[in-house]
Amino acid sequence: MNIDHISNNGIKAAKTPYPLVTVDTEKLAHNTGVVTDRCRSCGINVAGVIKGCNGIPQVARTMLESGCSQIGTSRMDQIIELKNCGLDDAEFLLVRIPMMSEAEEVALYADLSLESDVSVIKAIDEACGKFGKTHGVILMADLGDLREGFWSRDELVAAAVFIERSLDNIVLRGVGTNLGCYGSIKPDTEKMLDLIEIAEAVETSIGRKLDIISGGATSSYPLVMEGAMPERINHLRIGEGILLAYDLKEIWGLDMDDMYQDVFTLSAEVIEVRDKPTHPVGEIFIDCFGRQPEYEDRGIRKRALVAIGKLDFALNDKIFPRLPGAEVIGSSSDHCILDIEDCRSDIAVGDIIEFDLSYPSLMYLTGSRYTTIRTI
Repeated sequence: MNIDHISNNGIKAAKTPYPLVTVDTEKLAHNTGVVTDRCRSCGINVAGVIKGCNGIPQVARTMLESGCSQIGTSRMDQIIELKNCGLDDAEFLLVRIPMMSEAEEVALYADLSLESDVSVIKAIDEACGKFGKTHGVILMADLGDLREGFWSRDELVAAAVFIERSLDNIVLRGVGTNLGCYGSIKPDTEKMLDLIEIAEAVETSIGRKLDIISGGATSSYPLVMEGAMPERINHLRIGEGILLAYDLKEIWGLDMDDMYQDVFTLSAEVIEVRDKPTHPVGEIFIDCFGRQPEYEDRGIRKRALVAIGKLDFALNDKIFPRLPGAEVIGSSSDHCILDIEDCRSDIAVGDIIEFDLSYPSLMYLTGSRYTTIRTI
């Protein structure tokens, strides 16, 4: 699909419904290839996780064509939609622990799921029997991040033995963990060795090797880049590290020069340009979200009001104007305020400003019914 020409200063004439998120599939294919090739050289398969862009079908298709062995997402409706879009031959991994109420959907549509509760696994087994299906599970071990997973190693091993011996329609595919989310725990070699020990305890108890030892998500990928990932880890679930590669560069400090950070582009329209004070005038009380921000008085400066807001991207500091000199200084539900005093380009009402994204802003924007999605 074509998109209007964008000038070097990041401004173009408005012809499209905005806000607009454009996906560059060639850059996405490149990023996917870099990650999957590097992982494959270490014996690691990659599940391309698409929950961060809310399951855009072309993103899933590009990931599969470019090296991912599975597609992972947290929402069953995304899996169902992708199957209806012609990706029914792909292997789909549900990366959020299933709800009991969606056991039948999991049985019908997902090939594999992360699990931490035996009662839910039993429900999926029953549903599989009803529909003549089988379903693979990865038992999750909580190694300290304190989100999902068995805290007791013995309980996890007992669950593995129960699945192996007592459930006819569930295949125990492996064990996995998640780090760097709720508890902010950094994945390291020691955590991976702990997971391998758990996997080997399961293997001893069930009398066979596991197919999958899933060492986590994008936050575990630096171990691959640094050559510090233990050999038996053979599966990662990578989303942000392919979609944006922003965190790996800006937060982890890794050299990501071989990958694109601009796979996704946010374009939004300017609706007002004026010189105004930088400090509100009057008694400071609360903003529209019940908070009392602090404001820096920088005198009178030129500002552009853009037709996007927290309803679209949630966090001011997670969208980045490409226009040199522009700075996001605040937002309300439906308006974003840019300081453009130091911009060399003339900016007028009706111009389009482009932004780079990070994971939270991508997640909110692609999930909003007010955002137009375009792939090129």
